[in-house]
Amino acid sequence: MFQKIVVVLFFFSFYSKLQAQTIQSLSTLPKISFRGLSVVDDETIWVSGSQGTIGRSTNSGKTWSWMKIPGFEKREFRDIEAFDSLTALVIAIAEPAYILKTKDGGSTWRPVFYDTTKGMFLNAMDFVNDSIGVVVGDPINGKAFIHVTKDGGETWKDIETEVGLPKPKLAEGEAFFASSGSNIKLMWNTPLKRFDFIYVTGGKKSRLFVDGVPLEIPIIQGLESTGANSLDITPNYEGILVGGDFSKDSVSTNNCVLFNFKGGPKFFAPTVPPKGYKSSVTFLNRKFVVCCGTSGVDFSKDGGKTWKQISKESFHVVQKAKNGGAVYLAGSNGKVSRFWAK
Repeated sequence: MFQKIVVVLFFFSFYSKLQAQTIQSLSTLPKISFRGLSVVDDETIWVSGSQGTIGRSTNSGKTWSWMKIPGFEKREFRDIEAFDSLTALVIAIAEPAYILKTKDGGSTWRPVFYDTTKGMFLNAMDFVNDSIGVVVGDPINGKAFIHVTKDGGETWKDIETEVGLPKPKLAEGEAFFASSGSNIKLMWNTPLKRFDFIYVTGGKKSRLFVDGVPLEIPIIQGLESTGANSLDITPNYEGILVGGDFSKDSVSTNNCVLFNFKGGPKFFAPTVPPKGYKSSVTFLNRKFVVCCGTSGVDFSKDGGKTWKQISKESFHVVQKAKNGGAVYLAGSNGKVSRFWAK
């Protein structure tokens, strides 16, 4: 009897540790790379990527609807923003720039933004609710491309004329990475008269911008392959940004920065950084944080101060459900997985 109890206790102890942080594969599509991910709730997931591919699941990834938008089969959809199981926006790179919208679960899509300007390259979107959103793109005439919407993406207007916030002038070699659609964050409870938002640039120069005002950050930079790729922030104005050098994705030097806006912006380096280059980061709560990249998946239990690699599997993007607690990842070879943390 004693031996049986020991065996049972060992099993539950092992199972508990196994479930502490695990990654459950949900889907694979060979030769497709996903960089766009939008998790509406625990059941509703949208992904977007190469070869004009978009995926949607309404049952936590058990089954998927895969689609290609006619005329966009050779385009890449680097970011997607979904509002529910039927409504979503997707951005296509590079020229001409498109933002497309569906209201019927992806059966039909229509353009809501189109721009043929030379050099157009949209990178990422973010929304604070179902109406107010922002999209950023690589610099045009030396200034960051930033458009905003107040009607759920039906119309898009230049941020300078619509809101009165400046489009900053970027340095030579400074741009945005379209690696995970998570280099920009709109702040919560944004009023209609002002768009409180932060975003990070990368490349030869990498900075954090707060409502268009640049702040120097202690992250690796100087080459086109270096700099910040992604950020997230809590309602307590505690944030994390990640990046590195994607051409040397095993290098962990200056690949993560913690910041705090209380009493003025402050920047800190983690005590133990995540391993290698990271393209996406998300808070699960104030303490639990997960990030991913081609170098693997890392997890922090102390708000990003110390990190532990939990998987060497490559992913491009990770996101927590807007309305719920589920966390999903997506990456190359059409991988979509669920992340479990206890």
